[in-house]
Amino acid sequence: MKPYVFNSVSELHRRLGIPKPEHPLVSVIRFEDITCFTDESLRSVVYNFYCIAVKKNFEGKMKYGQHYYDFDEGVMTFFAPGQVITTEIVPDLKLSGWWLVVHPDFIQGRQLASRIKSYGYFSYAVNEALHLSEKEEEIIEISMKNIRNEYQSSMDHYSQDLILSHMDLLLNYCNRFYNRQFITRSQAVNDLLSKLEMLLTNYFSGDLAQENGLPTVQYLASELHYSPTYLSDMLRTLTGQGAQHHIQQTVIEKAKEYLTTTTLTISEIAYLLGFEHPQSFNKLFKRKTSLAPLEFRQSFN
Repeated sequence: MKPYVFNSVSELHRRLGIPKPEHPLVSVIRFEDITCFTDESLRSVVYNFYCIAVKKNFEGKMKYGQHYYDFDEGVMTFFAPGQVITTEIVPDLKLSGWWLVVHPDFIQGRQLASRIKSYGYFSYAVNEALHLSEKEEEIIEISMKNIRNEYQSSMDHYSQDLILSHMDLLLNYCNRFYNRQFITRSQAVNDLLSKLEMLLTNYFSGDLAQENGLPTVQYLASELHYSPTYLSDMLRTLTGQGAQHHIQQTVIEKAKEYLTTTTLTISEIAYLLGFEHPQSFNKLFKRKTSLAPLEFRQSFN
């Protein structure tokens, strides 16, 4: 089924059957006001604007992709412009919460336009949504209402700056809450680190490196059933380093093992580790250890 593409906030309001937006580029929508959840033509959609939603008090379940979710408590999802979202919804659905939509034109030329791209959660999969505590829900709701109240009041030359300030605060809170989520899910995190270490060990112990080259963050994320951005952000929160660092660290440790326990040439070691060119291996090894591979080997003789 070809996705339905929403290009404007006004078009979204019209298809949702709610009054036209009070601002052409920004809108805060209450899910309680939406009645077209079962519109089959909206099962797969693309929004050409930013979407930040907190859904709660579900009666029933909603399916994103291959997974069903309930929303008894607040769950936040984030979509950047151009992403395809496929949803299956049960009949007679009732849902509450808030949905902020922001057209890129509203933040064009402002600091937020570049900063919003640094928030990794706009690239997370739906199954990596933000699960809010009751207190966090209240903070998000206040932010949503502040944005709505600002564009509903008399617009003046301060209005855009104030709305952007409220948006910036909202996104910073979401960053904090995601970090909390990474930390509080300790058992899942410990399992993740163990699986990551085992995955990298097996990759370099077998023939995968020679056949496919160095492992990518995308490969690790796929094997661990996470999105690449979520995996890196979670690892960075917990260990201070992203997924790419973990790959490189494993490469260096395996290289040290080859350099100290075998007579393989530097080129042969580079090949075994998945490097296309020995120079790339030399450059990475020296950057990480301050020694060239040959210098490192000689220091053990």
